[in-house]
Amino acid sequence: MQAIEAIKKRRSVRIFKPQEVPEPLIKELIDCARLAPTARNEQPWEFVVVTRGDLLKELANLTDHGKFISQSPCCIAVFCRETKYYLEDGCATTENILIAAVELGLVSCWVAGDKKTYCGEVKRLLGVPKDFKLVSLIALGYSDAPLTNPSKRALSEVIHWQGW
Repeated sequence: MQAIEAIKKRRSVRIFKPQEVPEPLIKELIDCARLAPTARNEQPWEFVVVTRGDLLKELANLTDHGKFISQSPCCIAVFCRETKYYLEDGCATTENILIAAVELGLVSCWVAGDKKTYCGEVKRLLGVPKDFKLVSLIALGYSDAPLTNPSKRALSEVIHWQGW
């Protein structure tokens, strides 16, 4: 699969088969994540992989819009050291995971982290040091529902040449 095809096929999926994600695939996702663009080459990211059912349930219960994490076989929590551009760097690495997941035959859903009220609780649950910020929680697995094509704004509606 080519990168553009993976970008165009990516969907947010919240219904997963109970099938586990093999460790080599998880490592490949993290490998792609660590290669994301990063301001000043800071590479402030760290990744916590959660596959234990009890932890997935606890994690899901902490979120406001991520209850489906409890049904996913894997969740990758993306944390960044608090650098000037941690959010940009963390979002870039999150997007790399989402795109790589498509290539590997997986589905995913990005659950917000930064600025959410549950960030501290997620950090405590996962034993993350205080000087890290939660950027995202990524539910991963194999789809248990047909993939749909959500409505997107047309290219002609969003593109502006030489100014607005």
